[in-house]
Amino acid sequence: MVRYLTERGLMDLRLKHKRVLVTGGNRGIGRCCALSLAREGARVCITARDKNRLDNTVEDIRKIGGVGFAVSGDLTIPESCQEVVSRTVDVLDGIDILINCAGAAGGGDILNLATGTIDDGLALKSYGYLRMAQLVIPLMKQKQWGRIIHIAGSAGTSPDRNNIPMSLANIAILNMTRALSDAVSEHGILVNALCPGLTNTQRARNVQQARANEEGRDVEEVLKDIGNGLPAGRIAEPEEIAEMVTFLASEKCSYMFGSSIYMDGGGRRGTP
Repeated sequence: MVRYLTERGLMDLRLKHKRVLVTGGNRGIGRCCALSLAREGARVCITARDKNRLDNTVEDIRKIGGVGFAVSGDLTIPESCQEVVSRTVDVLDGIDILINCAGAAGGGDILNLATGTIDDGLALKSYGYLRMAQLVIPLMKQKQWGRIIHIAGSAGTSPDRNNIPMSLANIAILNMTRALSDAVSEHGILVNALCPGLTNTQRARNVQQARANEEGRDVEEVLKDIGNGLPAGRIAEPEEIAEMVTFLASEKCSYMFGSSIYMDGGGRRGTP
């Protein structure tokens, strides 16, 4: 379990029996978030498009003694978003916490980039996040309490010639986070974004494998070199990101509104 020492001992995050929906919860950071929250006693619904991976993650949640179930869905389709939320509410009788972690955007050199690649990234990640937030906020207003956490990725403020679809999708989420926070803060709903840098997930490995093949190197060597270039001296593990998400989702996080938190090993050079 996530535990934080205080002068009085262990900090209770007060997540037991909270009702959680995690998009993109079948692998990578989303999967680790689902497991971390389940360890704290939250009841977790995960959603994604791959049913087999969803079922495997639910099995992992149950193995650690957690309560979890899955609803397959496609967040690029408004009706599918509504179905995911409706089925979650049917089982959990409400939603207290939304973790938006679904989707990624493609890449390509900006000199040859098709605008359709940008559209695809916005449709799944940016628009999907917004749809899900809009659907759960009325449920949170009923209890005058809620947490919405967007996994945005540090590319939003670190554009380069090859990552514009990802950068635009993520910067849209950062702006959306602030606007949503302003709209719902009076109802006890905290909306924040967490921006990881390169994290040791299978997707990251797949992306870096192309570079490794081009350079005739092992992907482990490429990932190590990237980590060595960071102040942290390594890339992040998904469990580390999940622990921060778990805190942001808790009652102990009570005075953070519309913030974007960077967990990139010190790689970000911009201020603030």
